[in-house]
Amino acid sequence: MAERGADTQAPGGKGGPKPFLGILFRCCDVYGRIYRTQAGDAYQGRCPKCLRPLRIRVDPDGGVDARFFEVR
Repeated sequence: MAERGADTQAPGGKGGPKPFLGILFRCCDVYGRIYRTQAGDAYQGRCPKCLRPLRIRVDPDGGVDARFFEVR
């Protein structure tokens, strides 16, 4: 059984947990995650079904506390 929080492990398993956002992609009604870029200035990824790209900039002034979003 996996430990609580183990699902935040970075792809490839190196470097510890990698920050992510949970996204409900309304284009295909599927859930996916997008991960923070190496530069740390944005989260980016693609819809797991249609591969539509998504990039969300990180607000240097704090932004919001939400970790899950819905995109169309």
